[in-house]
Amino acid sequence: MATKIDKEACRAAYNLVRDDSSAVIWVTFKYDGSTIVPGEQGAEYQHFIQQCTDDVRLFAFVRFTTGDAMSKRSKFALITWIGESVSGLQRAKTGTDKTLVKEVVQNFAKEFVISDRKELEEDFIKSELKKAGGPITMPRQS
Repeated sequence: MATKIDKEACRAAYNLVRDDSSAVIWVTFKYDGSTIVPGEQGAEYQHFIQQCTDDVRLFAFVRFTTGDAMSKRSKFALITWIGESVSGLQRAKTGTDKTLVKEVVQNFAKEFVISDRKELEEDFIKSELKKAGGPITMPRQS
């Protein structure tokens, strides 16, 4: 059976994370049968990591705040989590199902596909986002 996505519900969850005035910094998108729907959401990154167990596959949209006291900036990550106990067929299907999620989640600095909990560490993700940001350059004057 082909996977579908509840676009309206997923878009509402996505927009909640994108809203800087919202306390919600992450949302998961999970499988409900053959439909991708919004899952958990929260204000603490550590609570997101708890959703990533060995027996699940899910997608997550996460807001990270980078910068210093003078200049804070939000950066977003799209994380695909595939637990180590997920079957080979479901692993393969996750890759194609991600295209459905990307129809809703369109603005992110970096995408991650993770099966190892160590790669979920907040410092690791933030450093990868920083690399993805690149330096800020000024346009050349002619």
